[in-house]
Formats: sequence, structure tokens, C-alpha cells
Amino acid sequence: MRILHYKLLTVSFFCLFAVNCTTTEIPLEEDPAPIIALVKYNTDVKTIIDNNCLNCHGTATPRIGGIPLFNYTQVREEAEFGSLINRMNSTTNPMPQSGILSAEKLAIIDKWKADGFLEN
Repeated sequence: MRILHYKLLTVSFFCLFAVNCTTTEIPLEEDPAPIIALVKYNTDVKTIIDNNCLNCHGTATPRIGGIPLFNYTQVREEAEFGSLINRMNSTTNPMPQSGILSAEKLAIIDKWKADGFLEN
């Protein structure tokens, strides 16, 4: 009888764990107004990167993922060929690790990509 209770308790625990570990997409706040002007790294994107990424990715040997993001070339390469934009838009494993960026900031990054990763 005692073994049956342990088995039921174990099965219940795993069921509860499985239900709580499912991934869901968290809706972002309201859609930001469309960006009409060209988005450029130095005027629009650099501030977002500096304020949200450099804490972990701001040295030549970053402590997270080995990906430095402290200049235009590094950010562009990671945005264009790496996982920067996907991670910024991820609801299950977002960057920065503190949480998803605001819809406005994500729209700026997405527009920068659409505009061709302009620097100046």
C-alpha cells in the first residue's frame, strides 16, 4: 500500500511538472506605431544594445555565449548571420535575460534589419 502511495505521488509530481514546463507565447504590449524613417545603428540601435546587452556582451571576451556586441560590425554580424534578432524576439529564451524588450525597441531592431543594417 505504501509503494502505491509513493508511485501515485511520483506520477502526480511529474504530471504537475510537465504541465508547468510547457512553453507559451506571451503577447507583447500594444503594437508600436509603424516606423517610417530609415533606422540606423548609430542613431537608433546602438542605444538599445548599449543599455540592454553590454552588461554581458560588452567586452572582448564576453561571459555569455562568447559573443561581443560593443561595435557596429559585431552587432551587425550577429544580427545578420547569428541569433541576435531571434533571441531578442524569443518568448521562451529571450535576450536580454532580464526579459523581452519592449515592442517599440523590437520594432526598431526589426526595421534596422529591413532597412539593410545601415550604420550611419
